[in-house]
Amino acid sequence: MKSILITGASSGIGQATAQLFATHGWCVGALARRPGPLQEMAAQHDAIIPLVADVTDADAINAAVERFAGEAGHLDVLFNNAGIFTPAAPIDEIPVGDWLNAVNVNLTGMFLAARAAFGVMRRQRPQGGRIINNGSISAHVPRPGSVTYTATKHGVTGLTRTISLDGRPYDIACGQIDIGNAETPMVTALNDRLRAADEDPQPTMDVADAAASVLHMANLPLRANVQFMTVMATKMPYIGRG
Repeated sequence: MKSILITGASSGIGQATAQLFATHGWCVGALARRPGPLQEMAAQHDAIIPLVADVTDADAINAAVERFAGEAGHLDVLFNNAGIFTPAAPIDEIPVGDWLNAVNVNLTGMFLAARAAFGVMRRQRPQGGRIINNGSISAHVPRPGSVTYTATKHGVTGLTRTISLDGRPYDIACGQIDIGNAETPMVTALNDRLRAADEDPQPTMDVADAAASVLHMANLPLRANVQFMTVMATKMPYIGRG
C-alpha cells in the first residue's frame, strides 16, 4: 500500500485530498492542529491515520512524520498543503503579527514538513519519495491587499525548486500545484466579502478537482515529475484580463 502524509488535512483541499487518496487505497497520514475533524475522517476511512500537530512546531512535525512513516512502513508522498490567508489590506495597514503568522505557517511550516519528510525519504529503503507543495495562483500573480499570502507563496516556489535539485541524488521528486479558487471555506469567505461589498463573486471549481490533480501527480513513477501544475476555475481572472 502506498502512503501519503497530508498537512492541513482537517478542511478544504487537504481534507478532500485525504478522503480521495483513502478511497483509492492509499495509507493516509492526515495532519492538522484540530483533532476533531481528523478523528471523524479516520472513523469513516480505516486507511486514514490522524496526526495532531502544528506545522510551525519543528519537534511536533518531526515526531508526526517519523510516527507515520513507521506505521505505514514507507513514506511515498508528502502533500505539503497547510496554509492560511490573513485579512486583506494595503501593506501599510498589515499588522506585523499577521505577516509573522503567514510566514510561520505558509513558509516555515512547509519548510519544516518538507525537511522532516526529506530526511525520512533519504534514509528509508528503498530510498526516495515525492514532495508536492501547495503553491497558489498567488505564487504567480497577487490579489489586491494580499502581501502576506502572496509573498509566502512566492517563497514556496523557491522551496520547490531547491528541493527538486537537492532531491535528485536520493530519488526524491518535488513538484508544486498552484490551485485557483477551489470551493473551500477560505474561498467561500472571500466571495461572501465580495457579495457584502456589492461586488461580483469569483468563479470557483469543485475542490474534488484539485484533489484529483494531486492524485495524478502522486501516482507518477519517480522517474517522472509534474514540476508545476496550475489547476483553476476556468473563468477566474488570471489569464490576461480574465
